[in-house]
Amino acid sequence: MRGKLSSMRLLLGVLLLPLLLGLSWGGGAAAAGAPGRCTTWTPVKAYAKCIALPTQGATLAWTYDARNATLDAAFTGSFISPSGWVAWGVNQDAPAMAGARVIAAFSDPSTGALLALPFVLSPDVKLQAMPLVSRPLDIPLLASSAALIAPARTVRDGASVTIAATIRLSPNRTTLHLVWNRGLYVQGYSPTIHPTDASDLASHATVDILTTATESSPIASAKLQWAHGSLNALSWGLLLPIGAALARYLRPCASAGPAAWFYAHAATQAAGYLLGAAGFALGIAMGAASPGVTYKLHRGLGIAAATAGSLQTLAVFFRPKTTNRYRKYWKSYHHLLGYGCVVIGVVNVFQGFEVMGLGASYWKLGYCMALATLIGVCVALEVNAWVVFCRRQQEEKLMRREVEDVVVKDRAAAF
Repeated sequence: MRGKLSSMRLLLGVLLLPLLLGLSWGGGAAAAGAPGRCTTWTPVKAYAKCIALPTQGATLAWTYDARNATLDAAFTGSFISPSGWVAWGVNQDAPAMAGARVIAAFSDPSTGALLALPFVLSPDVKLQAMPLVSRPLDIPLLASSAALIAPARTVRDGASVTIAATIRLSPNRTTLHLVWNRGLYVQGYSPTIHPTDASDLASHATVDILTTATESSPIASAKLQWAHGSLNALSWGLLLPIGAALARYLRPCASAGPAAWFYAHAATQAAGYLLGAAGFALGIAMGAASPGVTYKLHRGLGIAAATAGSLQTLAVFFRPKTTNRYRKYWKSYHHLLGYGCVVIGVVNVFQGFEVMGLGASYWKLGYCMALATLIGVCVALEVNAWVVFCRRQQEEKLMRREVEDVVVKDRAAAF
């Protein structure tokens, strides 16, 4: 029994090692939404004031002329793709993308030169009902331009760009709703949808151009995001699948004792559910701390996994005895809901990597290695179980033939 438990601990260590390596490789990654450091000097000109915008390392510098209500501003952001775009603008009604008037910078598909084109972001654009087409703004835009910041000479991943614009504001209106973002592709002269990470969805703020006071949507802290992701990847993504595997493959092992599989399965599932519940609670807290930032698929899968896990936990207290006629129905329910919870949990872990912008990270690589190891062990055990099953069937068939032969010989001898 003790040797079997040591083997189980070794197996858990082998499964969790790739994930821990992924955490250590990816733990030093900087948050994509970190603010930058502002400066009043830009490649275009020097300005009077500046602020660091709360996401994407973007900044804004400006000079406001109260005599004619003219705002001369320069936005600085960075590209995330050689074929990408960077944009910023103002929304007269609210700090939101829909209804904003923006200037987008990207490479001319024909000449490769840097362009700065105006766009109106109607609700149809947000719903992706039609491609985004440049058109003159319906606000007093006096001038606009875009310039790459040295040492960048061409649009590339990480290249910084300054988008300058001169806008005439309404008299006595010094509070502006700003929006900004960046995307991966431009189809012709039409920027495509931007990524949907938390920093991208929260790229808007309200700024008082006289006092530089800024109001922006709060974003869940990076530590909270990492804690949420780590707990859920470990619980829903690994411990619960391991617990299901222990119940399936340790139960036929007579040398481990008749109840060893049950205690190993129950302990692993209980630990996975408790850690998963903590991760789910952190997700709720993150949602409350980030109003307006919603990931519908990730949230829906998380609620489904948490509901299935809770029902599984409650079902343990209503488990019929082995002699009860309803026991077989309970087992079918328990197996179906359990495997469904495992599948939903694993799928949502991958969805979480995409939400956090870790689709091509060491975190995801470490999790994939751990999950692949578990799947490989399960496949090997499944093959072994079928080999043992077929061998027993063959042995039982041979035994029945021997018994039938003995019966036939006894009857022949009787006659």
